Amino acid sequence: MMRTANPALNDKTFQQTGFGQYADTMTLQGTVNKTGMMLLLLIAGAAYTWNLFLEQDPSVTMWMMVGVIGGLIVSFVTIFKKEWSAVTAPLYAILEGFALGGISVMLESVYPGIVIQAVALTFGTAGCLLIAYKSGVIKATENFKLGIFAATGGIAVIYLVGWIMSFFGTSIPYIHENGLIGIGFSLVVVVIAALNLVLDFDFIEKGAEMGAPKYMEWYAAFGLMVTLIWLYIEILRLLSKLNSRK
Repeated sequence: MMRTANPALNDKTFQQTGFGQYADTMTLQGTVNKTGMMLLLLIAGAAYTWNLFLEQDPSVTMWMMVGVIGGLIVSFVTIFKKEWSAVTAPLYAILEGFALGGISVMLESVYPGIVIQAVALTFGTAGCLLIAYKSGVIKATENFKLGIFAATGGIAVIYLVGWIMSFFGTSIPYIHENGLIGIGFSLVVVVIAALNLVLDFDFIEKGAEMGAPKYMEWYAAFGLMVTLIWLYIEILRLLSKLNSRK
């Protein structure tokens, strides 16, 4: 069984895609290439809203909202229409770039240097986990997958409850503050987000071995981007808490 906590790469992702029935099938290298393309598109989108903020262009807020809402819509379209992912996955990367660019530059203006730290930690963590996975130091066993799946689900519930509470002018105490509890919570979330990458690596590798159709390279790259973006945001959140204590 292939299980991952990533909502884009779950047990049913490769079902009904015709394993081994295609002359042109998904490969690891193809997925890597498409992930690289999506990263470039995300950077381009982020650079656009970053520059709007620096130029004090009031439209930056609009573009950020376009990125947040549009990215959410496109992500659902991609999940339910995987065969469209060659179009929707790159579009998702651009839209998320709009959102991340605005968020990043706003935090950078308050805490100089935070963005480069977050980017370095995100890719450093991803690289280390990939090496650990390929070398067998970390193995995606069923118990490991179940644990990460449960932990990710728990975090999702906490964020959902907090979001609902915000409509009533309140929030979950401590976890969003810069105290020890808030920092500890962010550390746990960063670790869980990072470990999701291991599940994604395992899932994609098995999909390639089973001969999934070629378009699944785009879909797999999309799934990796979802996790990387989550990890980056959580690292930004953690660093902002730490910086606010200075």
